[in-house]
Amino acid sequence: MIVAGIVAVVALALVLALILLHNAMVRGRNLAEEAWSGINVQLRRRHDLVPLLVSAVQGYALHEKDVLSAVSAARQAGMKAAGGDIHTVGEAEKGLSLALGRLMAVAEAYPELKAGENFLQLQKSLAELENDIQMARRYYNGTVRDQNNRIMQFPGNLVAARFGFEPMEYFELSAEEEAALPGGYPVR
Repeated sequence: MIVAGIVAVVALALVLALILLHNAMVRGRNLAEEAWSGINVQLRRRHDLVPLLVSAVQGYALHEKDVLSAVSAARQAGMKAAGGDIHTVGEAEKGLSLALGRLMAVAEAYPELKAGENFLQLQKSLAELENDIQMARRYYNGTVRDQNNRIMQFPGNLVAARFGFEPMEYFELSAEEEAALPGGYPVR
């Protein structure tokens, strides 16, 4: 009778541990998905700002059509990739970041443009968006790290395998894209 009671308590403890671990994995996946949604919101805001920047530069840099076209094409690629897998979105956004960096380099050659209040406001908005994107990316990557730790460590790996939890992918930009942030504003 005592042995049966001990076995029942141990079995109940194991079932409770399994439930708690499974729920933690579900919560971690949901947090990561919410964080990814935050990144998508920031990227959409950036995509909405790009035509305004192109329009502002276009009036001054008429012979820079290839740069303006590249920015527009990179924006389209970013919008097309939106909602896709993390790798596809990351590649598209890297291209947009580089194109925006080239656009800002072109703007440096036009003192009247650089001094224009409209352009300065757009440049400031873009820099703020880049900061917001970086913060959203850090939050997302933190939730992904926590989730990946949960499903890769013992005994979570046993539960994860049984219930189909897979490691999640980080959303990263290379140092080159981060160094080429538009507007020359540091990201903090």
